This record gives sequence, structure tokens and C-alpha cells, in this order.
Amino acid sequence: MTLEFPNNVFLPALGGAHQKNFVRLEQKLGVRVATRGNLVAVEGSPDSRERAASVLRALYARLEGGEDIGAAEVDAEIRFASHEQPKAADGDFGTPSVKTAPGRTVRARSPAQSAYLDLMRTHPLVFGVGPAGTGKTYLAAAFGAHLLYERRVERLVLSRPALEAGERLGFLPGDIREKIDPYLRPLYDALFETLGEQSLKLMESGVIEVAPLAFMRGRTLSRAFVILDEAQNCTSAQMKMFLTRLGEDSRMVVTGDPSQSDLPGGRGQGLEEALAILSDVEGVAVARFSEKDVVRHALVTRIVRAYADNEEPRLPPHYRKAKDSGT
Repeated sequence: MTLEFPNNVFLPALGGAHQKNFVRLEQKLGVRVATRGNLVAVEGSPDSRERAASVLRALYARLEGGEDIGAAEVDAEIRFASHEQPKAADGDFGTPSVKTAPGRTVRARSPAQSAYLDLMRTHPLVFGVGPAGTGKTYLAAAFGAHLLYERRVERLVLSRPALEAGERLGFLPGDIREKIDPYLRPLYDALFETLGEQSLKLMESGVIEVAPLAFMRGRTLSRAFVILDEAQNCTSAQMKMFLTRLGEDSRMVVTGDPSQSDLPGGRGQGLEEALAILSDVEGVAVARFSEKDVVRHALVTRIVRAYADNEEPRLPPHYRKAKDSGT
């Protein structure tokens, strides 16, 4: 199969330094890629050729849109080429990207992430459940930033339980903010990645608020996008308290990995209970991820799979079912 691209100026970037993007495509899909001028030839089985062509066209479109591409973008387009994508409906449903600031766009990197974005677009309460590295918190923060940018909410509220991961830190010096900042650092990181330096100004002005779960009691969060991260560390009482903070014109996303609870007994009882109780409630949706959706270093996928295989008898039934079905 031979593909012709209108502007050969983009061809060096399409292949990458030392043709590394083409090499990755060859390794992942079992094809051979060769270029000449603005032509790219793909050799392989019919199915592999079609998938490779779809990936190359998508990557070229990104370059035309002013984006940079690398191994992560190649892997993302390979995942999308392996699944039938939903047809676009009203609004931006089915679009695997969100704009978070002028000149800044965040894209889903797997079909599961794209479906997660669609659920956040269409449901006021969404649970994102799955292993580490699948982009649950990052995409939730990106979608919240998108709603701020579109002026569809007035503020972004992020929270997580202030619980140590398997060790006792003891006394922490400083005022209350300095004491809780180490627990909330992952949320700050997610905000900075999606908004850049603008996130600092928005936090100073109070448009973005990052707070521990313990500070949520008694509040009503109206016209806000609210994220609860590390929900597997919530007790049943904490989860009920948080979910009932939802106010007028607000949306909420709850993310967690039931296999990594730091609660006594190692079970995310608040998260598991909420998933069971709210499974049939209108307006509530659940996005489930598996190790196939990990978008960090490739080794993270293998680590997650190895731990899941070793600890499967201890995982909650719904998590094992999601893992087996790949949904």
C-alpha cells in the first residue's frame, strides 16, 4: 500500500529522528515502512497495512494541526486503529480530545480513555476505576480544565484522602497547608500538566481548589467540577459524605484503584460499596480500565499484569470481571 501526503515538509517529523516512529510502527504492527518524497509505502498483511495506514494518516493530521508526535502518540494511534471508534453524535461526543487552555489540547491515548471522556461529557457523576497509569486522574483534571476554559463551570475542586501509603510519616512541620501539601502533590502535578503555569494563578485566585477530603464536610459545591482522587482510601462514611456534596450545575468524578488501598485490611471499602449501591442509579456511570490501558512506561503494563495475576484471588469480584472482559 502506498500513501501520498500533500506536504512532504511534515514527512521528516512523521518518521521521527532516525525513523524511530516508523520503526515503532513496524515493531507493533508487523509491517515494513519505506518513504520516498511525499510517498510512504507500507508492506505487510492486508489487516496490518490498513491499521498502519490509519495510524500514519492520524499522525500526519496531528502534525498539520501543529502538534509534536513521538512514541506515546504512535502508541496511542495504534490503540485507536485497533478498535472501531464510535460515530460522532451531538456536540463533541466521540471526540478523543479536550481543549484546556489557548493552544493547549489534551488527547485520549486509548479507546478506554476516549470512552471515559464521553462519560464525563454526558453524566454528572462518573467513577474511573482501574490500575495505576491508565490516566484516570490526569484526564479528569484535563476535562475539568476544559469546562473552566469553556466557562461551563466556575471552579475546579480536587480532593483526596490524606493517607500515607504503607508507612507512618509522623509529625510534619509547618502550617496546615504545608502539612497537607505532600498528600496533594499528585493533584498539583496533574493540574500543571494540563494547564501549565496558568494553574498557579487560578489556584491563587481560588478558581482551582485542592483540599484534603477531611475539609469537605458540610460544604455544597455548586457550579463546580469536583474530583475525588485515590477513592480506594475512602471509608464508606467518607464516600457518602463526599458524594452528597454535589450541588447545582456541578459534576463529579471519582477515581481509584481497588487493588491499591492503604486502608486497614487493604480494601477500598468505600469505593467498592459506592460502585455496588449506585450501579443502577440514573446519572451515574462507571469507566473501567485494565492493564491494557496503561499509558505510562511499557514496563508499567507488565508490572500491573504480573501483580494482578499473582493477587487475583484478593481482588474484588467486579474488578476481576472488568479485567477479564477488558472493559
